[in-house]
Amino acid sequence: MTPTPLLDQVEWPHELRALDRGQLPQLADELRQFIVESVASTGGHLSSNLGTVELTLALHYVFDTPRDRLVWDVGHQTYAHKILTGRRAAMSRLRMQGGPSGFPRRQESEYDAFGTAHSSTSIGAALGMATAFQRSGQDRHVVAVIGDGAMTGGMAFEAMNNARHTGANLIVVLNDNEMSISPPVGALNKHLARIMSGRVYNTMRRGSEKVLGVAPPILEFAKRWEEHMKGMVNPPATLFEAFGFNYIGPIDGHDLESLIATLQNMKRLEGPQFLHIITRKGKGYAPAEQDPILYHGVTPFTPDQGLKPKAPAKQSFTQVFGDWLYDMAALNDRLMAITPAMCEGSGLTRFATRYPERYFDVGIAEQHAMTFAAGLACEGTKPVVAIYSTFLQRGYDQLVHDIALQNLPVMLAIDRAGLVGADGATHAGSFDLTYLRCLPNMTVMTPADENECRQMLYTAFLVPGPSAVRYPRGTGPGMAVQQEMTALPLGKGEVRRQGRHVALLVFGTLLHACLEAAEPLNATVVNMRFVKPLDETLVIRAALSHDLLVTVEENTVSGGAGSGVGEVLAREGINTPLLHLGLPDRFLDHGDRAQLLSACGLDASGILSAVNERLDHLRSLQSGAAQA
Repeated sequence: MTPTPLLDQVEWPHELRALDRGQLPQLADELRQFIVESVASTGGHLSSNLGTVELTLALHYVFDTPRDRLVWDVGHQTYAHKILTGRRAAMSRLRMQGGPSGFPRRQESEYDAFGTAHSSTSIGAALGMATAFQRSGQDRHVVAVIGDGAMTGGMAFEAMNNARHTGANLIVVLNDNEMSISPPVGALNKHLARIMSGRVYNTMRRGSEKVLGVAPPILEFAKRWEEHMKGMVNPPATLFEAFGFNYIGPIDGHDLESLIATLQNMKRLEGPQFLHIITRKGKGYAPAEQDPILYHGVTPFTPDQGLKPKAPAKQSFTQVFGDWLYDMAALNDRLMAITPAMCEGSGLTRFATRYPERYFDVGIAEQHAMTFAAGLACEGTKPVVAIYSTFLQRGYDQLVHDIALQNLPVMLAIDRAGLVGADGATHAGSFDLTYLRCLPNMTVMTPADENECRQMLYTAFLVPGPSAVRYPRGTGPGMAVQQEMTALPLGKGEVRRQGRHVALLVFGTLLHACLEAAEPLNATVVNMRFVKPLDETLVIRAALSHDLLVTVEENTVSGGAGSGVGEVLAREGINTPLLHLGLPDRFLDHGDRAQLLSACGLDASGILSAVNERLDHLRSLQSGAAQA
């Protein structure tokens, strides 16, 4: 690691605040270098964290953290924050089992005021904290840091609309890194930011309101003149002022002197305050500055060489979807693709380039994505919503009310289903089978491999109502993908191995672990394929011809696909013993996905062990009954 003599002296924010302000630029350089080398070793989010170094230093320098609260949105920009709050040594195990999360977690540190990973929540959470402090008479500050991407989420505007009514002392910092530092972010804006955040200006502002209050037309004129002047200098000001915030900025988010001076002024102001800063993703590391998207989330690499992308030995499920979408669009011009700001992550890049008029990135607005798709479906198109399982949760009401209730032909391509590894509990797709299978009109499919994924995507596209195909992050078992698309028979599973006594009913990619576990058991293995409609005929036949049924899924056991099997047996009065294997009823921490599956008993050895344990228990019960 590159020597960091000044950073070595700063383990906690109170040590940062003891430094001379003139030392902070050196500290920023050392902190940025440490982040590059640390993330190069562990992997993680890089571009966004390099862009918030100065902001992080300024916030901890000006505010009395953790007594004052910092809420970060979406949270992948907090590595500098973690390093400065006692977790520098732990960064060598970032996003690994037993190491720090890649996002803020209340359980991890008192400096993590609110757990964030899904976007657009910071202003609402911070407003709640500020209101609680206001009600209890505590003089404490709350700052919400939100990125320009997260500002596209409706929750952010809902919270701002509410803030004007509470009048709580809240500071919102908009970290805008999607535009260059343009001429307005220069000396004039820096000067205006200091004036508008200063106590004299704001005292005069409040005083003039009282004086002119006796003459409402003049007061209204004065307010409109102020808004007009701000709007001339900076058009975004009028938008945020309309929400009741005192808007300041934009200023250079890498100018520590200006940041600190402005925040110190804002700290003294009352009511909702809005600071707009301009930063650059990847700041200080040339490869990340040139390609911030590539360096957004990285695997380990050598800093002086940069990322050297390598084609994976096996095709990922995301790539299978992207190829299918591209091919299907050529066959059917009714196909429309929608993503909530996850073009690259969901595999839509090639489609978006070839069919821009049929590609819709709606921003971080999952609720809108679902209702927008419903509207498209009403008028004869076939919308395909590419969405992560964890983010689909945010659009659930719209899925129920706007899509399923109206039986509209909207197709969901659900990526990152099941465990996601390093991103942890906030991003795990642990619940989609549970919350999808309870909806009328839904068709839900779980491919076991890459080729089956392609064929299921085609099958789902042909379904006349709402449909979903859910697949995991990463690569599959390496099955060859057939170019020709063939529709699967709806609601029909297949027996992949015929055995005796035990039948494993498998939903999804755990099929291959089950086939391995089945060998020493001489068990039957059924690839169920469909969670809804369930192949009830196959379930009943397996139950009547085996001594034990085992359902296996990478979804929470509570209410999942296995519960559907149990419902069929209960309805038919079949008493065959049933064992459910799946994710436990708790949130699982970050770590290597294979290790997490093993810890849940969902690898081949875990499945074999669980089945043998249940068989031993059944034999014990039978022996006891015989002796009685």
